Amino acid sequence: MTLTHPDEKIRQFWIDHCIASRKVSEYFGKELGTPSVMNIWIPDGYKDIPVDRLGPRQRLMDSLDKIIAEPISKEYHKDAVESKLFGIGTEAYTAGSNEFYLGYASSRNIMLCLDAGHFHPTEVISDKISSASLYVDEMLLHVSRPIRWDSDHVVLLDDETQAIAFEIVRNNLIDRVNIGLDFFDASINRIAAWVIGTRNMRKALLRALLEPSEQMKKAELSGDYTTRLAMMEENKSLPWAAVWNYYCMSQDVPVGLNWLEQVKEYEQEVLLKR
Repeated sequence: MTLTHPDEKIRQFWIDHCIASRKVSEYFGKELGTPSVMNIWIPDGYKDIPVDRLGPRQRLMDSLDKIIAEPISKEYHKDAVESKLFGIGTEAYTAGSNEFYLGYASSRNIMLCLDAGHFHPTEVISDKISSASLYVDEMLLHVSRPIRWDSDHVVLLDDETQAIAFEIVRNNLIDRVNIGLDFFDASINRIAAWVIGTRNMRKALLRALLEPSEQMKKAELSGDYTTRLAMMEENKSLPWAAVWNYYCMSQDVPVGLNWLEQVKEYEQEVLLKR
């Protein structure tokens, strides 16, 4: 346990660690000229059923309040907190639950982080974005691809990635959502993993920006669900890839798979020699 630990000295160690991390984050923001987002996630919980569910959460709230006590300009640094359903060693109880952090983020005016792999397998974060947006000013998304557990495989252009993009664009949340990507899969080239995942997220956002969402909302509001469904299905086969290729060309970056050969050359000439 860290920020919920019953031993005050141990808990204070982790509080001090997070306070120091905020200063590092602030330094990054000043040096890079863009806000640095510092996300707090802890593995605190119990493997088996606890008697006291409230105590750890009271200590967690107190620890977090002490961590964010010093004001730091959002021009340089932004605080975020992240929930998780369960983990190894915390199968029965997680102190930092979704309900805890949603309440904490909204009441302290800090960012809420939604992680694609931190909920029940039947839950998706795309369905949580609109609800959370009513209570928090800004969100951090940890977009990854869990397989059976929180395994963070390379992001695909799959249904959930697209659904996340639709929720952001359709609800006009582009300026309120920070998108973070994660790919732990070490079975493929790390640069390729970054390129594939990043391009897929950008493609999903592009598709969302190209759809006639206002027309679909109008049909939905009038009760014309037939038109809504017809438009949603028709959008799937629109030639958005041509727009993507044009975008790549206009930014002077490789189109299609033309980037792959460059990555393989770099792997042979640089990475393998390290």
